Amino acid sequence: MLSPYMFDDELFGLGENGLYRTLKTCSQFKSSKLVLDGKKLINFSSNNYLGLAYDPVLKSAACRAIEKYGCGSTASRLMCGNLAFNEELEKRIARFKRTEAALTFSSGYMANIGTISALMGRRDVIFADKNNHASLVDGCILSRAKLMRYSHRDIKDLERILKNTGKYGRRLIVTDSLFSMDGDIAPLPDIIELAKQYNCMVMIDDAHATGVLGKTGRGSAEYFALPEGAIDIHMGTFGKALGSFGAYVAGSKKLIDFLINKARSFIFSTALPPSVIGSVIAAISIIETDNTRIKALNENVDYFRNHLRKAGFNILDTATQIIPLMVGENEKALQFSKLLMQNGIFAVPIRPPTVPSNTARIRFSITSAHRKEELSYTTKIIKKVGKKLNII
Repeated sequence: MLSPYMFDDELFGLGENGLYRTLKTCSQFKSSKLVLDGKKLINFSSNNYLGLAYDPVLKSAACRAIEKYGCGSTASRLMCGNLAFNEELEKRIARFKRTEAALTFSSGYMANIGTISALMGRRDVIFADKNNHASLVDGCILSRAKLMRYSHRDIKDLERILKNTGKYGRRLIVTDSLFSMDGDIAPLPDIIELAKQYNCMVMIDDAHATGVLGKTGRGSAEYFALPEGAIDIHMGTFGKALGSFGAYVAGSKKLIDFLINKARSFIFSTALPPSVIGSVIAAISIIETDNTRIKALNENVDYFRNHLRKAGFNILDTATQIIPLMVGENEKALQFSKLLMQNGIFAVPIRPPTVPSNTARIRFSITSAHRKEELSYTTKIIKKVGKKLNII
């Protein structure tokens, strides 16, 4: 029998270490603001980087899809849930990512654990950046392949490990392209060169880069002007810059055929609902034809990042819309976030195990929807709080 006191010690320990988490109720989202527990705040914790989640074009597309197909797909893709509409989306993704084919998944987590565990096994080896997203880590563990982790974005360390690795079957280098907690970008051209030299596949998690990096938002491959096919496996999500829900894997036609047959998180999951498919197709169409949102995002990022750096804050090597303000102690990060909220600003404190011990931070997510006056006000409050807490 489950004792009502079974979890008390562990929950108490989380609270003592500044790691206890609670759910906050969001009752309204609009542009760059949200209403949280009844209070209106400027929102710096959203992944809605291009403001598309509220776009009327996406809303209309979702409604039309519901009218035509209904609310649910009713089954997995391999049963009767494979709508022609879904195949249309996958063709659009492949064209957008400049690959032969693509496959949709119910979430980025499912895409990563399904792909890695399908591709790799006990006789294989995976080389992974130490700061990779939890879904990549879990995919590696589920695969039962030998896991070798290299220092964050450290090409020399990766090459050292590659040189000293014994004989294995399949070899895979896997990395976030844009790291979700640091805001920095993986050195993909160097990784690809090493992959060629040491006969490895390359898989990237483009979740926070899709729709953002590159002149037309096609992600990290476009950002680095990589040739088509240089990256073997592209994974990305629809729930961030594309403003909807779900995920994709893109690559060769044979890769996609393999995943259809072997990726358990695809095989045993209900297909994406029609409303999601409709909204994602609409989002891709907007990004392909209009880059004004990307330009606005980049302007906002430059403004915000430059102000924090000039004030003396440590924001690591961020080069993107994800800006980590380093605090260090868990309790101080919680206090920082609380003081921001008292001044009408919502920015979440990020603590272990999401980040390493003693690297707690406030993670600011900048969007194209933020107005300059909101950014100006927020940077002033951040400086005030930073001085109060002796961070600057």
